[in-house]
Amino acid sequence: MSETDHLFLECSIRRLKELTPRIETCLDKLTPEQVWARGGENENAIGNLVLHLCGNMRQWILAGVGGMPDARERDGEFAARGGASTPELSARLRETVDEATAVIAAITPERLAAPLVVQGYRVTVLEAVYHVVEHFSMHAGQILFATKMLTGSDLGFYRHLAGGRPHAEKTP
Repeated sequence: MSETDHLFLECSIRRLKELTPRIETCLDKLTPEQVWARGGENENAIGNLVLHLCGNMRQWILAGVGGMPDARERDGEFAARGGASTPELSARLRETVDEATAVIAAITPERLAAPLVVQGYRVTVLEAVYHVVEHFSMHAGQILFATKMLTGSDLGFYRHLAGGRPHAEKTP
């Protein structure tokens, strides 16, 4: 595996695993009503976004890259108005990320350029991984923003940067 292939796959795994506990922190700070709150019919609740992230990863990585059956019900991810508790959402997210990152870790350099069709899009394995990480990051940001708006609190993810103190993490 080339250094670039390795860096891409490791960075992808690291980003998904870094953002998952941040989403879980948000879920832990919210009441069940806040997790499923919508400002209007054209808005998604945080619970919907978690379901959507799981569905997207399952379709693009587990089914598309990993070859598992694609049983996604995308419309149901957005139609839900509750039903899953906060612990259930956290567990589902963690399980899906663990499964997806295991598939990503098993990708060989030769497979990165292999063609796939996911959701009717012709992409490479590399593009599928990139899509999932980008998509996950975008919705994680929405969840963090919504949590700050709903709670009025700092989530504390960057406290280590207060006062210019150095931190042990690589680029956040």
